[in-house]
Amino acid sequence: MLEHARSGTSREPEAWAPQVAAAAGLPAAAGLGPATYFADLAAPRGERHVRLCTAAACFAARGGRHLAEVERALGVGVGTVDEAGSTSLQAVHCLGYCYAGPAALDGTSPRAGPDVADQLGGRTEPRAPGIPATDTTGAPVLLAGIAGGQSAWDVWRSVVTGLNPEDVQEEIVASGLRGRGGAGFPVADKWAAAAGKADTIVVANGDEGDPGSYADRLLMEEDPERVLAGLALACFACGARRGTVLVRSEYPKALVRLRRAVERATGAGDLAPSVEESGPQPFVEIVEGAGSYVAGEETALIARLEGARGCARPRPPYPTDHGLWDMPTVVNNVETLAAVPWILAHGGASYARRGVPHETGTKLVCLSERFARPGAYEVELGTPVDEIVTRFGGGPKGDGELVALQIGGPLGGFLSATALDVPLTTAALSERGAALGHAGMVAFGADVDPYELLRHIWEFAADESCGACSPCRVGTRRGLELAQRQGGPGESYGRLARLMGEASLCAFGRRVPAAVRSLARAYGPPLEAWDR
Repeated sequence: MLEHARSGTSREPEAWAPQVAAAAGLPAAAGLGPATYFADLAAPRGERHVRLCTAAACFAARGGRHLAEVERALGVGVGTVDEAGSTSLQAVHCLGYCYAGPAALDGTSPRAGPDVADQLGGRTEPRAPGIPATDTTGAPVLLAGIAGGQSAWDVWRSVVTGLNPEDVQEEIVASGLRGRGGAGFPVADKWAAAAGKADTIVVANGDEGDPGSYADRLLMEEDPERVLAGLALACFACGARRGTVLVRSEYPKALVRLRRAVERATGAGDLAPSVEESGPQPFVEIVEGAGSYVAGEETALIARLEGARGCARPRPPYPTDHGLWDMPTVVNNVETLAAVPWILAHGGASYARRGVPHETGTKLVCLSERFARPGAYEVELGTPVDEIVTRFGGGPKGDGELVALQIGGPLGGFLSATALDVPLTTAALSERGAALGHAGMVAFGADVDPYELLRHIWEFAADESCGACSPCRVGTRRGLELAQRQGGPGESYGRLARLMGEASLCAFGRRVPAAVRSLARAYGPPLEAWDR
């Protein structure tokens, strides 16, 4: 379906989606559902299709002005195609160039920098710098291949020939490893829930959508072997013969490098060429996303892999009981799996000695373009946020002033510049009204209007709500209406915030009011009416 949408034969999903469904022997609704839901399928496309990032880090880099600049440079508005059908422009909510934004994808070619409009307009040379990555621990876990040159496949070979699945599970238990995608669920518990069940599948979630984070993109592009070896080890521990990696369509380079890495690993005998020939060596496939933030939530991700709309589903049943195609399914974030080879090579106890009790190990923290030294830093959990901001990031760029820090993505939360004396842990950040999430950090200076930032948060929420539940679907749109009008939100907002926070189906809707509250507290008097 994705290939059909990009073929240019028709711009309207209503014209081609029923035909795709019919060819598969399905009703028209089976094609129209996902075709009208996913941005990559529904967005109008010209021969030249440009995706422009309008997410938090790119918004902060130019105060949102880059959107109008690109529209003028291309001569086409967002969500439209020019009269000749040659150029189209689509606004997206993260391309993973938060360290060098604003950013755009011209086809599959990235462009990044404050002059992105000139790059797209052909007035200056296009460029897109690689991700600066630094280990601050002295012995990298996640950056072991990038900074230390260590091969993860060596670990896989030693494990599959010398250990059994129970041994692997015991080391993960000892490590205390928790999911790095935002929820922080104990990895050992998730694996144990699926271990030994017939037809178990392990999915690597590479649908990194949190604006401000590019850790998964770094790992998938620069060390795809570590991601695949971690996935293979998870399959081995769970008794799964099949693994899948879902990669955001906004990460075309990661797709290419992972597919090449799968070919190499299959040729070397580390992965199986098919499900039928799999055993200890699993069969692994790479699947491309189609443009949806909520499709990173595990039940929505499973729905997307099944070809449906990427909407969250109620739990229970949990994916480890009834997941992809109703088979037991373990979903782990890319960064989570990338830590597994190191843990198996050095022992779970060694990993557990890093970080803090109950939140062990290391984390990749991504700093946005507004920092003096933007990039991805591997730090131990528990490292003070102000140390990350000042010592590693060098504080705000140039003579700028740091006013607020967004951490953990758009639904993570905000901290004021005077409230950064907090450890980088889920528990500590939660006490401040924020969340760890992917641990991307976006700096906002005095040049950003807090009201514009408030509207930006609500616009993101309204655009990306999957629409599966009324509290989120209606609440995000009503919140945006309130944010766009003059004055405060009014008396009705308190009830709206409580309804979203308590009745939304998934964490997306539940976290929006909390993120808005944290923004109001970070900025104080200008937004105090939103602190409810």
